[in-house]
Amino acid sequence: KRKIKEAILAWRMEQALTKEDILYIYLNQIYLGHRSYGVEAAARSYFDKTVEELTLAESAILAGLPQAPSRYSPYRHYQRAMERQKYVLGRMLEEGYITPAEKAAAEAEEVVITPRLNTLLDVTAYFNEQVRRYLEQRFGEELLYTGGLQVETSINLKLQQAAQEAVKQNLRAHDKRRGFRPVETVLNDAEQTEFLAGQRQEFADNGLEVGSETKAVVVGRNGDQILCRIGDRNATISIRASDWAGTIEVVAAGTEPTGNADGNDMTRLPLGAVVDVRVVNAANESLELALEQEPLAQAALAAIDPRTGQIRAMVGGYDFRKSQFNRAIQAQRLPGSAFKPIIYAAALDRGYTPASIILDTPLIYENRQVETGAVEEWKPKNYEEKFYGPTRFREALTHSRNVVTVKILEDIGVGYAAGYAQKLGIETPLQRDLSMALGSTAITPMELLTAYTVFASGGILSPPTYITRIRDRNGRILESIDPTDFATGMAADQRLIRQAPRRVISPETAYLTTNIMESVVQHGTGRQARVLNRPSAGKTGTTNDLKDAWYVGYIPQLAAVSWIGYDQEQPLGRRETGGRAALPAWITFMREAIKLYPPQHFPVPDTIEFYPIDRQNGLLLAEDNQDAYYEAFSPGSAPTRMS
Repeated sequence: KRKIKEAILAWRMEQALTKEDILYIYLNQIYLGHRSYGVEAAARSYFDKTVEELTLAESAILAGLPQAPSRYSPYRHYQRAMERQKYVLGRMLEEGYITPAEKAAAEAEEVVITPRLNTLLDVTAYFNEQVRRYLEQRFGEELLYTGGLQVETSINLKLQQAAQEAVKQNLRAHDKRRGFRPVETVLNDAEQTEFLAGQRQEFADNGLEVGSETKAVVVGRNGDQILCRIGDRNATISIRASDWAGTIEVVAAGTEPTGNADGNDMTRLPLGAVVDVRVVNAANESLELALEQEPLAQAALAAIDPRTGQIRAMVGGYDFRKSQFNRAIQAQRLPGSAFKPIIYAAALDRGYTPASIILDTPLIYENRQVETGAVEEWKPKNYEEKFYGPTRFREALTHSRNVVTVKILEDIGVGYAAGYAQKLGIETPLQRDLSMALGSTAITPMELLTAYTVFASGGILSPPTYITRIRDRNGRILESIDPTDFATGMAADQRLIRQAPRRVISPETAYLTTNIMESVVQHGTGRQARVLNRPSAGKTGTTNDLKDAWYVGYIPQLAAVSWIGYDQEQPLGRRETGGRAALPAWITFMREAIKLYPPQHFPVPDTIEFYPIDRQNGLLLAEDNQDAYYEAFSPGSAPTRMS
């Protein structure tokens, strides 16, 4: 399917572009190793020069990289890169592009590699690319690449590292629940020798650390152990610890490989099979490995300081090197039930209270098609496929009751709710019908997270930002979010921007929405988050077809969104709900994040009132009634009737 799409794309490019145009685009986009996309970036990365300044010898090194950027990296494999350079120069001579004298001079030139590596760039790749895109859009390519800009960002490296690891762990866990897919590569003896020789060179340069991921060749079995080779080392994989792959058998070379993900009872690994592995123990003579496989699903995780709007972490996918599409800010996906808190907050401003009673009973809506006259029926139903009768407002959101949410939206008005969502930072135009209650409009994870930060901050919208200050090479401030920069007289500069926080909902509504979402954590669909032992609020999200799973939650100092799904939309699998597929990543991330923040309770506005309430009907009870529970109300909204 992918190859057919590529063929169609190639044909379209041929119709619209000249060969020179295609080559120009290719040279500016191709991956050349070490986070370098395009020949200009590679020239700066490897030689600290512009592409115009490169010598023939240096250019030939870059020309040799596209086939295998890692294998021919002059950083890691200098001699191999120089051998590849000689091949390129030889081909240039054969094709008449250079003379024998130029070839000899280039081969004799002592090429100096100027490392500009930063080991954190892999961790911050999605964040860095978004900063680059913003700068290019705002200031243009010339100033971006030649202006000597000094850019201060909002990223917190500890949180960013935690976010990336949380996304990777969660995607691997989800993928394993889907089962083991048949291996794609099985090597014969000659191919194994070549493959392992390449690994020997790679690991001689880079080492092999615990936790690192690589590939291994299956060479046999001994009891519970799958015997493997990595480079020049023996290795083993525990079959017992690989039970997610089902019953594993090592079979003769030439046997068709199978996996348990395609319905087979047995996973067959032929001799010579190349499998993904993670190093568990590298201290012994024989490496101990864990069986892995690269996830097919994708995910996003982003975290914002709700008090300032500053983005502290942002991961847009499993591996930036393989996909630069940033799903945190570019992917528009259906939010499902994660959209419900916006509807409930809007309802609180329309007279509802946490104790309001709504009937959870069957609904049927009819829609007549104008063209055909046919009548379509829509029957909203709860995830549990049953109805619960009289239901308190708080209970409905805590347990994510669909039917009650639709009734609330119908009562407060679709137009009002859409305007309310826009006020909270949802910029995507919403589908204006009752399906809005169930998250029927695709939005980005960052949009949804922005709306939740309003609840976390007590009603203040602080527009998300990843850049705090930009200076030119002379120290002149081009952009800043620091109010003190305006006091220095720089406000006259048209490029100076301050994204001012603004109140968009009342403190009372923000608190009540947060308080109800605390119930989601304590008693509802987000109860796994209780493991943090911290006050937190949040909401799961699951679409009807299980194509998207979400969790958006926050502590007073930090809000984060976790999303998981397939780029080419398909169901995540049976029972892969927000609580199972997305929430674990949020928890893994927050376990690290809370180490940076002291425990805090969500602040309660002085105007909030508490009254003893009857759980059955939402009316007042006497304070000494043992069946009463205390509910929170905005001023003057508490019931006046006794139960």
